[in-house]
Amino acid sequence: MEINEFMPGRFCWAELATSDDKAATKFYSHFFEWKTETHSMGGGHGDYTMLSLNGKDVGGLYALMPEQKSQGVPPHWLSYVGVEDVDAATEKARSLGGTCVLDPLDIMDKGRMSVVQDPTGAVFAMWQAKSSKGCGVVSEPGATCWNELMTSDTAMAGDFYTQLFGWEKQEQDMGDIHYTMFMQDGAPVGGMMSLPPEMGQAPPHWMLYFSVGDCDENVVRATKMGATVCAPPMDVPTVGRMAVLLDPQGAAFSIIKLDQQPC
Repeated sequence: MEINEFMPGRFCWAELATSDDKAATKFYSHFFEWKTETHSMGGGHGDYTMLSLNGKDVGGLYALMPEQKSQGVPPHWLSYVGVEDVDAATEKARSLGGTCVLDPLDIMDKGRMSVVQDPTGAVFAMWQAKSSKGCGVVSEPGATCWNELMTSDTAMAGDFYTQLFGWEKQEQDMGDIHYTMFMQDGAPVGGMMSLPPEMGQAPPHWMLYFSVGDCDENVVRATKMGATVCAPPMDVPTVGRMAVLLDPQGAAFSIIKLDQQPC
């Protein structure tokens, strides 16, 4: 599904920070059949690689900055939420108990962004679009299709995000899992669940999902390319068949063969 513009409060961009940008570019461009275009970020900040599918942007990647490495930040995917005013949204996040990880800053003429950690510890970014609106396609094979918060405190996290973005909560029972759907104007924008015991000491985080044509087939392909399976293919009733992977550099992401489009 092609996207021309995102409403405020919708996830709009996906970005990988990795320990080896060249190796990550090779892995993802082959795995998802993405085209890549690398640009210098200037100021000695290294390169930024744009990722596209059929001529439409789906995300970006860059090598972890020295300060991120010194802080022990691991390779990770970062989810962006669109906002009208990133400075005001960042201050609101602070007032609700969030922590600003990266203060608002301009990204050339593309837009203005900040990075925030919610009160339970999950990190996300906010984007005030200028010339760059975000992803040009979602929910098609090879594109992002869902963002899911795994947290240690669903009540605290739910209060934070509903107040920050104006989302509404829709509670669902999915067998042994209690799941919260975040809604905006009657449409789902993301999900939330408690960190499952099998994830051990994993910190709260936003998990990014990519749509694929065949989950099992792509798990096999990914492992042959150096990825690690964190959760093998499993069926999610009425949603699809999914798996959780670690790319060769250690960044986690999920793939899913959708029965229906969630966003």
